[in-house]
Amino acid sequence: MDTAYAPQPRGSRVPVGVRAPFSGRTWREFLYLFLSLPMSIVMFTYAIAVISLGAGLLVTFLGIPLLAGGLAGNRGLGSVERARARGLLALDVADPEPVRPSKPGVMGWVGAVLKSGVSWRHLLYSLLHFPWAVFSFVFSVTFWTIGWALLAYPLWRWTFPAYLDQPGIQMWGDGSGNGFYLDTTAEIWITSGMGLLLVLAGPWVIRGLTQVDRVMVHGLLGPSSLATRVVELESDRGVVVDTAAADLRRIERDLHDGAQARLVSLAMDLGLAKEKLAQDPEAAARMVDEAHGEVKIALQELRDLARGIHPAILTDRGLGPALSALAARCTVPVKVTVDLDHRPAAAIEGIAYFTVSELLQNVSKHARATRATVDVWCTADRLVVLVTDDGRGGARTDAGTGLAGLAERLGSVDGLLIVDSPIDGPTSITAELPWRG
Repeated sequence: MDTAYAPQPRGSRVPVGVRAPFSGRTWREFLYLFLSLPMSIVMFTYAIAVISLGAGLLVTFLGIPLLAGGLAGNRGLGSVERARARGLLALDVADPEPVRPSKPGVMGWVGAVLKSGVSWRHLLYSLLHFPWAVFSFVFSVTFWTIGWALLAYPLWRWTFPAYLDQPGIQMWGDGSGNGFYLDTTAEIWITSGMGLLLVLAGPWVIRGLTQVDRVMVHGLLGPSSLATRVVELESDRGVVVDTAAADLRRIERDLHDGAQARLVSLAMDLGLAKEKLAQDPEAAARMVDEAHGEVKIALQELRDLARGIHPAILTDRGLGPALSALAARCTVPVKVTVDLDHRPAAAIEGIAYFTVSELLQNVSKHARATRATVDVWCTADRLVVLVTDDGRGGARTDAGTGLAGLAERLGSVDGLLIVDSPIDGPTSITAELPWRG
């Protein structure tokens, strides 16, 4: 991030406003405005030529393919504009969706280009950007050069008497040699002070002008909101599928390594007890008693596994009792407060439950906390879950961590995970979910 408009570094004695005219960001943005005029002339001329030639030849077979080719060329110029904005404005706009013909062949491609909203938005950008580029170029160059010229007026005022036969900048005159000139010492330094004000204001003026360009590039040359939403949904679908597969593998592993192995051992023990029943009743009784204990353990493991899939108390009584039961099994005291007038959708309720379950497991295993709280409430159309603890802090959502996976799971349903966990604590983790009641 450039230091032009960034927060002032600790210990810096130069104000941001004084540093801004000399920052790299200011001059890159000014260069962008300076280059916008020739670039917009090329794009505007190309767009007018494409429209005129394509529309004029629509009565022939050549008009439609020519128009489609022109729109494709506009898309190429748009990629240049995105690269220019990326390099000079630090605006990273994703490439729009490519042309996808519904059928092979040249005519399929032509139809896809003409039906693509991206193509027409690029054409609209070429037409709209030209008048704006003219204005921003003239205004920024005039404002910026006048500011620096007036600031340096004491250094170049000598050129007036030396080459123009006048004492300084003429403010007004009657054509007969009479007029008002900026030639006294006070007037010279007042002029320089006015230039200084313009120079200090220049970066903010330039930034305001480039903000319009940012909006135009992002809105007209980037992917449409619908296409972006489709990409997000495809990504979320992948996360949901991966999460479901991971949960299935976990359930299979728990069954195979836990209850299934214990039941196999139980069957073997009961078989041996059956064989010893006639020969050594006491040994058979002991084996049956051990098998009874194994049955209890297996039943407990199956209950825990079923609770991990979807606890019955959540289905029957809702989030309040389910979270209270969950908090009772935590290794630290947990205060649960649930303020809900009615229940959300079952899927959202389940995700909220498992979110709290994961967070309380982190509290038990990693936080070294002495107490924790769980608060659940509804605001507008969002279900909000807040889990806090007084532990050591340092929780992060970096890739590969449990919180990163939890954030992805919440994101798959348009949810959000916000982590506030400074070193030495305390930790506050907020999960927001759509209500969908």
